[in-house]
This record gives sequence, C-alpha cells and structure tokens, in this order.
Amino acid sequence: MLDVEKVRRDFPILARSVNDQPLVYLDSANTSQKPSKVVTAIRDHYLKHNANVARAMHTLGAEATGAYEGARSKIAAFVGAKTEEIIFTKNASEALNCAAYALSSRLSEGDEIVISVSEHHSNIVPWQMACERTGARLRWFDVDESGYPDVDSARAESLINERTKVVSVTAVSNVTGVHFPVAEIADWAHEYGAVMVVDGSQMVPHMAVDLGTVGADLFAFTGHKMLGPTGIGVLWGRYDLLESLPPFLGGGEMIEIVRMTGSTYASPPYRFEAGTPPIAQAVGLGAAVDYLTKIGMDTIAHHDQEITEYALGILGFIPHLRILGPTTGVRGSAISFTLADIHPHDVMQILDAHGVAVRGGHHCARPLHERFGVQASVRASSYLYTTKEEIDTLAAALMEALQFFRVPGVHHA
Repeated sequence: MLDVEKVRRDFPILARSVNDQPLVYLDSANTSQKPSKVVTAIRDHYLKHNANVARAMHTLGAEATGAYEGARSKIAAFVGAKTEEIIFTKNASEALNCAAYALSSRLSEGDEIVISVSEHHSNIVPWQMACERTGARLRWFDVDESGYPDVDSARAESLINERTKVVSVTAVSNVTGVHFPVAEIADWAHEYGAVMVVDGSQMVPHMAVDLGTVGADLFAFTGHKMLGPTGIGVLWGRYDLLESLPPFLGGGEMIEIVRMTGSTYASPPYRFEAGTPPIAQAVGLGAAVDYLTKIGMDTIAHHDQEITEYALGILGFIPHLRILGPTTGVRGSAISFTLADIHPHDVMQILDAHGVAVRGGHHCARPLHERFGVQASVRASSYLYTTKEEIDTLAAALMEALQFFRVPGVHHA
C-alpha cells in the first residue's frame, strides 16, 4: 500500500496555500508536480557537471554524456525497451510529429492513416499535415457514449484495410480515462502491414509498461506528466523500423558524414536527435524514473485506481454533474465532467478560489467533446500524491459552485 503522506513530503509545492486555502492539485494529467529529488538532480547537473554531450572530450563533457546516456538507459529499462530505441524529444507532441514526418516517406496518394476521434490534438494535427504533404486520406474510429472505441463497427466498415499504412491511437484517453484495446488494434493493423503508433502520454505515468507486449511499432510519451521536468519527451521505436526512417530534423550530431554534395545519417537514436539535446531535462527524467521505480508502478496503479473509484463515487452524488466517460471499471485517473450549464472556466475559477486546481476547456481534444455534444468540460486528474480528503474538498467546492450560480433544485445557503 502506498504511504501517500510520506510521498507528499517529497513534493514541497503541495504544502503551499492558494487563495488562503490549502492547495489541492488535481491537474496532473496536464502536468505532474516534481519531487525534490528530481529538482535536485537538475540543479546538481547544472552546478557540477554542465557541459555539452558527445562533442566535448574533457571531464565535464564525459560526465554530461554519461548522465545523458545513463538517463536513456534508465528510461529504456522502465518501459521494457532497448537503449538504442529511445529517442529524446522535447515532448510527446514532438515525438508524434517526428513519427508522422518520418512515416510520410512511406505515404502516397490513395494511402490511408487511421486514428480515433478520442485523440489529443497532438495525435490528430500531425497526421492531417502528413495527409496534406502526401495526398493520403485520414480516417478514424468513432467511440460510444462512454468513450470506448467502436471496434466492431470499424471492422464491419473495413476501417483498416489494404490501403492503411499507419494506425495511431492513444493508449489512455486524457478526457474519458478509457483504456484503448491497443494490442487488438495493433494486431489488426499488422494484418495489413500498417505501422502502429501509440500515444502513451497518459499510460506511462500510471502503470507498468512493457513495450514488448503493447503491440506498438512507435510509442510516444512525455516527461512532465511522470514527475519529470518540462522540455523532455520520448519516442520509442522498433530498431529495424527506426533504421529505415529518415530524420525529422537536420543538424549537428545526427549525421555520419557531411559533404557539400550530400550527407549520410547516424544510426538511431542519434539520427533523430539533431543539435544540442535536452541534457539536464533527461537527467531530471532519469531521476523521476528512479523515484517511480522505487515506489513501484503496480503500487502507483493501485493507488490511482482507488482514488479514481472514490472520486467517481463522490462525484456521482453531485446534482447536475455529467461525467464524460465510464463511471465504473478500470480506467485512467483523468475525470472530465460538466456541471449544469455553468461554463467550465467559471467552475475552474470557483474551484481555484477554494485552492483546488483543475483544468477547464476541451483539453486539446475538441473533436471528442463535439462527439459528446459539449463545448468543453472540467477535468480533475489525480496522481500518486492525491488523497481522498482532497477529493472531498473538490466535491464541496463543486457544491459551492452550484450554489454560487443559483442552479435550480440546489439548496442555497
């Protein structure tokens, strides 16, 4: 069992007040808070080991390179991958753009790319751009009223077929918390020789991941949602696939030989890491992985599920509250909802006045909100440092919002 109070002591920001109220941070699906060990690792790198990697042969350069490549090894082990398959990017959006750009070399007019209506904009827009470049066609899975992909209808419509070259879906929705049947979709995609891309941004922070069993050929995630710093993301790929793909960016260190008449490229992962990389950020992400590993991802997953079930139960008693997504079963810890006809931004401001940090908007998933017939929603998202008492505070603040806006049928104090 997770000792949440002990964990919380590692996050100094959780002890602060907001608007004279104790901070209740429920926006971890947006960005997680950072434990002191991560901040210290970044600080120590800059104060003691700061230099560029690969280029410098002096002691500081060797130390920086060792730390950077050591972080790559830690992250590879964390997700069950080979070290040479881990590419550092600045975030998951860049990782998905890298995938879309590289795979465009395999696309031509008449080919098809399949995504879902449930995707984050970062897994929609890069594929739209790929279609604009190549003449390929974008198609997508619909979802049911709870946000689950309608795989049966998709099969009946031959959504994935001999024209499909890429399938790219989320592992866990950042709006509904739905776990997509990635392995099933990947098997279907591979029947037609399509490349399977997975956005794992809401998966990797919350559960143990073994990329050998996910079914992906390319897999993206980001550091800032898993206790790491901003400015660092990861693109994993099967090494044989990475070897066959062109680089996304050109510049220093991603080359083998440069001549005025042309250049040859380095082997993966360096082929995809042009210029000075996010060195200190990688060190910080490595420290975050150490922290998560010490606690245990199964322990974190159990806590996340317990808090999510508790939150769904409490929110279910609040009048005029509609949850987007499933209200039972195993699901992600991001809970999106609407409250009467109050705009989510207004709800967010009321909650902030009570020290409760949530997100209001479409959470970079506007097509999914349109699918549910709403413009926007409020999203409360928990993590390993969230307590049941904080969920109680959220619920009380939501009742205050109903009273403040004088929603009919709600008792007004």
